[in-house]
Amino acid sequence: MLMSRSREHDALIPILERTQVARDGVLVVHSAIAVLSRRGFRAEAMIEAFLDYMNKGTVVMPTMTWRSVTPERPIWDEMETRSETGVMTEIFRTSYASRRSIHPTHSVAAHGTIADIVVARHHLDDTPASANSPYGLMREYKSYIMTIGVGLECCTAIHLPEEAIAPDLYLLPLNPAEVYSCRDRSCRVHTVRTRRHRRLDRDFPKFGPLLERRGLMKSAMLDGCCCTVVGLSDLLDAVFTALSANPRGTLRHSESSR
Repeated sequence: MLMSRSREHDALIPILERTQVARDGVLVVHSAIAVLSRRGFRAEAMIEAFLDYMNKGTVVMPTMTWRSVTPERPIWDEMETRSETGVMTEIFRTSYASRRSIHPTHSVAAHGTIADIVVARHHLDDTPASANSPYGLMREYKSYIMTIGVGLECCTAIHLPEEAIAPDLYLLPLNPAEVYSCRDRSCRVHTVRTRRHRRLDRDFPKFGPLLERRGLMKSAMLDGCCCTVVGLSDLLDAVFTALSANPRGTLRHSESSR
């Protein structure tokens, strides 16, 4: 996909090049672009820059809906249910993505060479970030997490090691009411059960300095807005190691010492 050059293109492409994101890999973007929007950056042009750079790969954005899809409102629709994860994700979902994973609370939208693969099995397990989730499936590929205007506190992938190592610590028991009707773009309805994450005092950003010291997380400025890029495998290896040593290792010290 070849996009026209823009201010956003000229700003983002050098960052992706400097941080050595593989063009044929998978790029997961977590964003909060209100500050950039006030400075004239357009979400559409930023998305097109990502798609241009990743023209041999895949772009993924979270399109979570855990606030609006609840046991009281247990209906989710791939095409109609709005993303609650920022304006860029909603524009990407509606105007650029070719697929969205089937999940009532933690779906992702994707476009690119393996979009179908990374979203294919999200509805099969009863936790949001399981091995069958996009975050689990992306581990098989050259995958990268990019944050723009946010930090690792928004990184959904970190829930994967939590769910794998200490599910009962980090997840609520399966509530009989947490059964959802999820309609895909072909109008097929999937019945999906899911456990909710517990509201714990997590400290995901604590992994940033460790990864930076190892040269695995790189930072850049986008018109005064901080961006970071880290390999998905490098991030997950650090979290799995921490949780193997202490299952409460993603929590703040006050909770992790309980």
